[in-house]
Amino acid sequence: MKLYFYKNACSLTVRILIHELGLPCEYEAVDIYSKKTASGKDYKTINPKGNVPALILDNGQMLTENIAIQFYLAEKHPNSNLIPTAHTEARYYAIENLSFIATDLHKSFVPFFAPNVPEEAKAGIFTAILRGKFDFVNERLAHHRYLSGDEFTGPDAYLFVVTRWLPATPLSLKEWPHLKRFMDEMEKRPAVKKALAEEAE
Repeated sequence: MKLYFYKNACSLTVRILIHELGLPCEYEAVDIYSKKTASGKDYKTINPKGNVPALILDNGQMLTENIAIQFYLAEKHPNSNLIPTAHTEARYYAIENLSFIATDLHKSFVPFFAPNVPEEAKAGIFTAILRGKFDFVNERLAHHRYLSGDEFTGPDAYLFVVTRWLPATPLSLKEWPHLKRFMDEMEKRPAVKKALAEEAE
């Protein structure tokens, strides 16, 4: 496999899960602004969407989007419990969590990385929206070690990655003690340590 990534972007989620599974993988950085890969290729010729992650499978086919890639990895390695098995309540909660992170939490960060959004809008309405999302997550983690219960699943890696974007906002992790506990615990996972060290190079 080969993962096209942008440092500290949501593609970090996939790198973490690949390490959780102990899979061999090649990695190539992408500049998501110039759409050039580290080897100088036009990334749009590889992934017409121009975004990350993009995972080249062993059969040469490409798969994009975090949720799709998480399901692919989980179902290729069913004993991993990255996504609980079919026809179980735990599976539906994992899907719920992935959907919430992708469509609510992840997208709520977009204005903070957009140079054309006025600072007063970022500090006002968009900060309030994001705070509400994290209030919900913090309450969820008050009752569970991880998002879906006491066992790590793929959505936890995604939550960890997007929460690391908080410094781009006026918000602080200190506002949410249960979320902070989760982040501290996630940072101790060997797969997370390895992925962060690689992207720091």
